[in-house]
Amino acid sequence: MNQKVYLETSIISYLTARLSNDIITAGHQLATLDWWENHRHKFNILAAEIVVQEVSLGDAQMVQKRLDVLKDIPILAVTDKARNLAKTLFAKNAVPEKAAVDALHIAVATVEKIDFLATWNFKHIANARMKAKIEEVIRSENFEPLQICTLEELLGE
Repeated sequence: MNQKVYLETSIISYLTARLSNDIITAGHQLATLDWWENHRHKFNILAAEIVVQEVSLGDAQMVQKRLDVLKDIPILAVTDKARNLAKTLFAKNAVPEKAAVDALHIAVATVEKIDFLATWNFKHIANARMKAKIEEVIRSENFEPLQICTLEELLGE
């Protein structure tokens, strides 16, 4: 059975955005495109209602491109169990309260027993200093932590 990957909003945005002039961002965009074209078939891909909400903001043409990417991806509901875990993540200082949406991404993917949460959000999700605390809180709430990673970490066989 293929492992499950939750695509956080930044993945969809990088996949559909015009190539950035910033060399690091452009590299992440190209890695996203490569993963999408050559590696996504190795995984069961999922997203959540909050991803749909986030990608629905902004320029209408870009919104449509982002929504088109999501059209064949199963969309997970944000359950009360996920909301409660998200609240616990910021109550225990694993994720700042101002990053409530980021906590929801982590919580939905955790509650749904997703193997990987793929993101380019290094501020509040794929943050090396925060990952250990996130994992500690998730375990304290009797959930199995998922792997938070970039798409580059999901390349290969």
